[in-house]
Amino acid sequence: MNITNNQASKALYQAIDKANEIGVSANITILDTAGHLKLFARMDDAFLGSIDISMGKAKTAMLFRMNSEKVGEFLAPEMGTYGMLQTSGGLVGFKGGMPVTTGTEILAYIGVSGGSPDQDFEIAKAGSTI
Repeated sequence: MNITNNQASKALYQAIDKANEIGVSANITILDTAGHLKLFARMDDAFLGSIDISMGKAKTAMLFRMNSEKVGEFLAPEMGTYGMLQTSGGLVGFKGGMPVTTGTEILAYIGVSGGSPDQDFEIAKAGSTI
């Protein structure tokens, strides 16, 4: 099942509320389960350079159906799969990308960029359950 407009809006605004609460201007991407853009927001003063990062985090989470930092564990040189970083148009293997769920079912993917990896994770997590 794909995410509806109302569900995507709820996820986006939950993430924006968290970003405002912690004082981070972020770019927030919501992709449907096929990896197509559903919603995007660039908050006031968010870095232009982090637009692609937010989209990359959501895409990475979608491609592997897991948090982007979990994919990052496979990208470490000692894993022998670090070349994977350049696949699928580039992967982003640090915090801020994750599935959006109803608790049990994946409906979409969210990617956040604009703060530290921990801040991006906190913002994405706020939008990850609807």
